[in-house]
Amino acid sequence: MENLNVDALVLGGGIAGMQAALDLADQSYQVALIEREPSIGGKMITLSKVFPTLDCCSCITTPRMSAVAHHPNIHVLTYCELTSVRQTETGFRAAVLHKPRYVDARTCTGCRECEYACPITLPSPFDRGLGAYRAIRVPFSTAVPQTAVLDMEHCIFCGKCEKVCAAGAVDFSQRAGASEIQATCIIAASGFELTPLGAKKEFGGGALRNVIDPLMMERFLAPTGPYGRVLRPGDGKEPTTIAYVQCAGSRDQTLGVEYCSRVCCMYAIKQSMLLSGALPMAEITIYYMDMRTFGKGYEQFYQSAQAMGVEFVRGKVAAIREDGDQNPVVKVELTESGRKIERTHDLVVLSLGMLPAREPCGALQLPRGDDGFIATPAPNASPCATTRPGIFVTGAAMGPMDIVDSIVTASSAAAAVSGYIREHRKAAVRA
Repeated sequence: MENLNVDALVLGGGIAGMQAALDLADQSYQVALIEREPSIGGKMITLSKVFPTLDCCSCITTPRMSAVAHHPNIHVLTYCELTSVRQTETGFRAAVLHKPRYVDARTCTGCRECEYACPITLPSPFDRGLGAYRAIRVPFSTAVPQTAVLDMEHCIFCGKCEKVCAAGAVDFSQRAGASEIQATCIIAASGFELTPLGAKKEFGGGALRNVIDPLMMERFLAPTGPYGRVLRPGDGKEPTTIAYVQCAGSRDQTLGVEYCSRVCCMYAIKQSMLLSGALPMAEITIYYMDMRTFGKGYEQFYQSAQAMGVEFVRGKVAAIREDGDQNPVVKVELTESGRKIERTHDLVVLSLGMLPAREPCGALQLPRGDDGFIATPAPNASPCATTRPGIFVTGAAMGPMDIVDSIVTASSAAAAVSGYIREHRKAAVRA
């Protein structure tokens, strides 16, 4: 594996990491971008549309992915993990683990013939386990790079993929590799994870088949989704009543997530509006404690959802059970009257919160705040600076935020890195 000497190392290939890398590369800085998944794009490439404009997520993300991949100043390292970082006189030396694809990335053409030949079908993580893919496959249709990856754990070594590969790229003997990157600065853009679906047992997530998480609904609504339309996973029925339960993974001391995740209200409103278009006859209800529409145009977006007929019920959901037809039954206490009611729906979406991603930033040994996200000691003076000089943070790695704020903080981090490198170079000349 080739060692690199760059100006900046970006950890994470989501929208924030890509934006920071592009901003720096456009200023002629050399950038290495590490992504642990086989493709860059992060969570945003899995979404349907963005709020409040309802623009296509793929239409926004795919051009950025392509720009990153083809920029002469950006070195993209996918399917890699940061294992350690040590300080040097000139910056940082990072050790990188290259996980084996069992496919030669230099010769693979992305033709997908190996995928078509493979007889093993597995649940697709890209579709939240709802769709299927083959044991060897290009991760998804717009993946960057368009390079296949083999799931060796489920491979039966039938050899069919190897036989149909005209480029001879399949390599069952491939092993993990390692390389080092010397960088002046590091940007942590590791993103977020969702609160586990089954974190609150009383809501039935993970146990009731028709209680799903919001990213599952995003895949239902996306044009490239697993079913091509909205169907409930329990029995394939088209739902006629859909409910959202807000604060199902945030503002909850029992989960250790006491903060508001900010985006949950807005993505529930967005999805309800998209559902109103996809299923015009469906009744959609949002159970909420407080509606928080914090950004530009967000309040008007909320009002538009009300005008479209989305029902907003203020109350605290206590539990969700299932009737004999797999229909989720929601028990809720109405805030204004204190009355307890039960309502039956075909499908329930738990509006889960945002948790800090554990990797790849663990190797950076950065202190975290009370909320678990990477701490920024001077949020007003230097919002992206961490406690370690030369290491910056951006996007949801620094706290819950939406796509717009992730892009803004990415450019802020890039500006901070640019300034740091210039001062670093001046100090080296003076020395």
